Amino acid sequence: MARIKRRRRIAVAAAGGLAIGAFAFGAALGDGTGSSSSPSAVAKLPLSQLAGQRLVAGFSGAEAPPAVKRMVRTGRLAGVILFAENLPSRAAGRRLIRRLQAIRRPPGLRDPLLVMIDQEGGLVKRVDGAPVVSARQMGARGADFSRQQGRATAANLRDLGVNVDLAPVLDVARPGGTIAATDRGFGSSAAQVSATAIPFAAGLRQGGVAATAKHFPGLGSAPENTDFAVQRIKLSKEELRAVDEQPYRLFVGLGGELVMLSTAIYPAFSPLPGAFARPIATGELRRRLGFEGVSITDALESVAVEDFGGPVKAGTAAVEAGADLLLFADYRAAGEAGRALLRRLRNGSYARGPFERSVARVLRLRRSPGDG
Repeated sequence: MARIKRRRRIAVAAAGGLAIGAFAFGAALGDGTGSSSSPSAVAKLPLSQLAGQRLVAGFSGAEAPPAVKRMVRTGRLAGVILFAENLPSRAAGRRLIRRLQAIRRPPGLRDPLLVMIDQEGGLVKRVDGAPVVSARQMGARGADFSRQQGRATAANLRDLGVNVDLAPVLDVARPGGTIAATDRGFGSSAAQVSATAIPFAAGLRQGGVAATAKHFPGLGSAPENTDFAVQRIKLSKEELRAVDEQPYRLFVGLGGELVMLSTAIYPAFSPLPGAFARPIATGELRRRLGFEGVSITDALESVAVEDFGGPVKAGTAAVEAGADLLLFADYRAAGEAGRALLRRLRNGSYARGPFERSVARVLRLRRSPGDG
């Protein structure tokens, strides 16, 4: 713990040179005292709810299906991910989110659901409004502009009821990579990404929306999106650590709330996709960088994941690697994964202690993602 605190002091000192200003990410995580995320409260949760609090799911349409409402009502879902089809209008989006949050949940799980959206700017936006430019344009215009766009994006999302933005992309946009080609990167160097993407994240937090750094340990050299093809990042550990992980190191040092784990394969660390590789999800992110927030997988129905296996294999592998939240675009796949986690909890394949620690992190985030 002393080593982690020392890292944070160093990161905060470095942040001053980037003109980041007050970050206050730590407030999003809270201390768990006297709350549903306290160890004693989490210890009282039944196994079905422990399994459910590892899941985030999506669905079609502007009304949640009965099965999703049931998952929320029984504590078998920590949050939802929304796409453009769920939000045909701002009024419809507000109504959908309000109804989801109004569903009565079991004791210990009554804090707001995590409501997530991909609102990066540029080509990746689910709703109109801020950010009004791409990540590449924010990177070119500097820290102050990026921070302002982060604040405006938070106001845009809070108006709907969204409390988690699956942004910013912290990948170093290497020439020839899909991140650079689609203008999703803030810069082609670790220094530029750190100097401009982190202020965007800070602006989100200041506006009461949790930020998500993605796609750890770095997707900037991938020629294709993992949604469409299996990707192997053939960089050495030394290169990944010296370049691609550096923006994440700063985000972590400043107490960032969420980090999304990539589903690309990093042979230098493991033959498995990053989200399923313990050397990455636990070794690099938790132990090496000292991350104490919530880790979340990239979408578990992508082509990259289908090549690995279905929702059960993917979900269980991610949990075993150390991921906190499993992200599914389809609630039926999430349900399959949840039932598999429950079976393993019941038969003793999973120790309850590590499960409780993950759920405690998720519940801390649920309690205060929008207290900016």
